[in-house]
Amino acid sequence: MSPLFAIAITTGILSAVWGGMAAALGLISWVGFLGCTSYFASSGGYKALLQTLLCNTTGMLWALLLIHGETWWGAGMAGYLMTGVVATLMCVQARQQWLAYIPGTFAGCCATFGAAGEWRLILPSLIIGALFGYLMKASGLWLSQKTLSTSSVSDPA
Repeated sequence: MSPLFAIAITTGILSAVWGGMAAALGLISWVGFLGCTSYFASSGGYKALLQTLLCNTTGMLWALLLIHGETWWGAGMAGYLMTGVVATLMCVQARQQWLAYIPGTFAGCCATFGAAGEWRLILPSLIIGALFGYLMKASGLWLSQKTLSTSSVSDPA
């Protein structure tokens, strides 16, 4: 079976599992899918999973700074200016190797704005979602390897 088709199958199965799990745990399923998507858009592998988790989390923290910082600098033009400053800093943090995945940072930030800053739900949803992304891809590559007659299966991404 091709790696793409195998990943599609495992992604479908694990997406259903995540949806049910999120509902049972009271987590935010779409935020988990942002964590999953962040992983899928990465270079893949264990290091990319850790980088995704770190960047999603820092993005969440940047958003919380903007959400709660409004009490310090006020709304309106100052808030827009701070959004620009924070967006700049979200990119600058990429100078650090473990924080160099800018799309993951922005995904964590967007999830936080979309979920009204409810970090107690956002953080576990992002983390478990990224773990599910890793499992979806890894299990798909494993399934492809087991069903192909050749011993080399490459990542389709």
